[in-house]
Amino acid sequence: MDELKGWMTAADAADRLGVKPATLYAYVSRGVLARRRSPTGQSLFDPAEIERLGTRGRPRRQPGVAEVVIESRITALGVDRPYYRGRDALELAGSVQFEAVAEFLWTGALPVDGPDRADGQARAGEPARAGEPARAGEPARWAAPADALAAGMAAQSGLPAGVLPLERLQVVVPALAAADPLRSNLDPAAVVEVARGLIAGMVDALPGPAAPGGIAARLWAKLAPPDADPALVGALDAALVLVADHELAASTTAARVAASVRADPYAVVMTGLGATSGVLHGGASLGAESLLAEARDPAHAREIVALRLRRGERLPGFGHMVYKGVDGRADTLLDRVRAAVGDDRMAVPDAVIAEARRRRVPAVNIDFALATLTYTAGMAVGTGEALFGIARTAGWIAHAMEEYAHRTPLRLRAVYIGQT
Repeated sequence: MDELKGWMTAADAADRLGVKPATLYAYVSRGVLARRRSPTGQSLFDPAEIERLGTRGRPRRQPGVAEVVIESRITALGVDRPYYRGRDALELAGSVQFEAVAEFLWTGALPVDGPDRADGQARAGEPARAGEPARAGEPARWAAPADALAAGMAAQSGLPAGVLPLERLQVVVPALAAADPLRSNLDPAAVVEVARGLIAGMVDALPGPAAPGGIAARLWAKLAPPDADPALVGALDAALVLVADHELAASTTAARVAASVRADPYAVVMTGLGATSGVLHGGASLGAESLLAEARDPAHAREIVALRLRRGERLPGFGHMVYKGVDGRADTLLDRVRAAVGDDRMAVPDAVIAEARRRRVPAVNIDFALATLTYTAGMAVGTGEALFGIARTAGWIAHAMEEYAHRTPLRLRAVYIGQT
């Protein structure tokens, strides 16, 4: 089209602004930069707007009442996906084990150890004997200190049988903290060591059989029924990677505030878990799980979706406040699940998605994809938000480490609207 003649490609625009393409698309998603598409689908940018942004410096949309702007090197949000330290999270989920991605978020270095992840059991995730350090030259091993793990297991063992997994984690984490002598050491190397043991302890303290292997394999043994299809372990590991961080989501903002006043990593994670339980955040997968359980079979999907919409309810697992079009994390995880279990086991989720699309409901999001994973694996309702909390712990620790490097606490300000 003539009106787009002379417009800049994404590569040229990013080069002019001195940013990576992922950052450029983050500007688009935040509303600080407009984008048009050519007839062939290529992203194009107005050179005059790029020049204004380049002259002004790093662009920022004016924050609204509920928006906080914090500079971070961890995650940029693109049009349909997050980028971890400049790396496409969807690509990482297809090739790199969760533990390596967590280390990447914490340190900026992506560990390489053996073949690409296929089943969540790469050597880097294997637990050492409690308290045993890795030998020189070996990859880091993920295990909670023996005393801490015993405290976490004892704390959650007294809970009623019907307690949801996320609620168990909210009891396990402070118990782990009480027995970890490193919890108050905020030096980066110590925080990384604590973080490995913390995530491992959250998994290993849950009720269920212990298993060898990486975090995904050990988590699978805890949450999946004995007859569950082990081919889904790889999808579970991919899910952990996909939700490991998402910039300043509600739980991460809360976690950063806690870290900014020097709360230790365990306290930071407890803060994040509290926010995660909200139905508009990590708890959203619980609603999507209930939707799939209610549908029962594909024939009921139309009735269930229609009834919820007729009651004026938001369809859980659809639409996203950041991704106005497609949530690429959802499509990636759904593809992984389908590859593992086949189309027949996906009949109910597919029917719900098709009916939502027919009624022009916004596209499926990562919460529905997590629910689909737990549904096809036969996991208990409530498992999705626990997966979210364990995975997002990696992101919370990364953001905490950025705050630990700063000297001033975060101090949000209120706009007083009461009586004078």
